[in-house]
Amino acid sequence: QVQLVESGGGLVQPGGSLRLSCAASGSIFSINDMTWYRQAQGKQRELVAGITSGGSTFYADSVKGRFTISRDNAKNTVYLRMNSLKPEDTAVYSCNAKIDVRVGVQRSYWGQGTQVTVSS
Repeated sequence: QVQLVESGGGLVQPGGSLRLSCAASGSIFSINDMTWYRQAQGKQRELVAGITSGGSTFYADSVKGRFTISRDNAKNTVYLRMNSLKPEDTAVYSCNAKIDVRVGVQRSYWGQGTQVTVSS
């Protein structure tokens, strides 16, 4: 079994910052892409940022220059540093990881989500 556990969400004022964490645990051989998604109330889920096992990153245009994704492979953890937050960043943020549970067997796992609310 593999679990992803997110933390770091909360209420922040516009212009503020938060750092989200997503830690993977369980039967893990290796972790490939790790990606953050978000879903605002009444809207479809959208990709926010991702990072490959080699450290290459990609971002949604709406967060470029404000958000930074990183990972600590020793801790099986991905982070999302969010700066200059805007009310439109309010959403439930979830992480996804493509994990090899053994050689040649890759599965996709999701965390439970963490609420980020940007409001004065």
